[in-house]
Amino acid sequence: MNTQNPKKDTKPKISERRRFLTIMAQSIGLSALGGLIWTGYVEEAKASPLLLRPPGALKEPDFLRMCIKCGQCAEACPYDTLLMAKPGDGLPMGTPYFIPRDIPCYMCTDIPCVPVCPTGALDQKSVSSNEGGREVLDINKARMGLAIIDHESCIAYWGIQCDACHRACPLLDEAITLEYVRNERTGKHAKLIPVVHADYCTGCGLCEHACVTEKAAIFVLPRDVAMGKPGDFYVKGWSKKDQERIKERNLGKLQTKTKMSEKRAEDYLNMDEGLFDE
Repeated sequence: MNTQNPKKDTKPKISERRRFLTIMAQSIGLSALGGLIWTGYVEEAKASPLLLRPPGALKEPDFLRMCIKCGQCAEACPYDTLLMAKPGDGLPMGTPYFIPRDIPCYMCTDIPCVPVCPTGALDQKSVSSNEGGREVLDINKARMGLAIIDHESCIAYWGIQCDACHRACPLLDEAITLEYVRNERTGKHAKLIPVVHADYCTGCGLCEHACVTEKAAIFVLPRDVAMGKPGDFYVKGWSKKDQERIKERNLGKLQTKTKMSEKRAEDYLNMDEGLFDE
């Protein structure tokens, strides 16, 4: 029979108070870490108002809610246009975006990045047309952004002949047209200036990529940023669609009344003085 004493447990016992304090400290640390991660995500989301998304992307709040950051759209892109936001990029992590000056969207007719999206964050219907009763992908319906021209830095507006953006545009003479205007500086030459048309521009960025200036004088911005909003009480009287928009609205309270508005048009049209006197 073994008469030796069993080996004593030399591990110090942890009191309930100490255990409680340890758990509390761990919980506070985890909460702080979670707060830092969440704050970082929110800050990154706020820092991306100029982000350009793939074709068919939903409005940004809906896109961020629907995108599961799977990266399948970026994998499907044959030109490596789409990037996936990484920590430190200052963008919502794991979401797809592109930088036109580096690699624009090359307007693939089969739009491979859209059908592979598993959640509908890239909406196939928004980039489809109806042909013979069936939906067919149509990249020309994409609205990734809108090209804006900086008149101060665009050399065509200086009077130097340049049509690089016009020639690069896949919707030639639709999204970008060239217009002749008088060169007031010389008084005898014409400027050939590019003009962007929002109804046709897809925001592909091929124009920005092709721009010859050191910093692109034409650049793509998200449409919500690039386009203003006149307000509900301004109406295009010549547009039936715009008339329908206000059919149910009572705009009487929004009308501005001045002494001038009390007059009939023929009473003040030819007035030279006092037109705006109150």
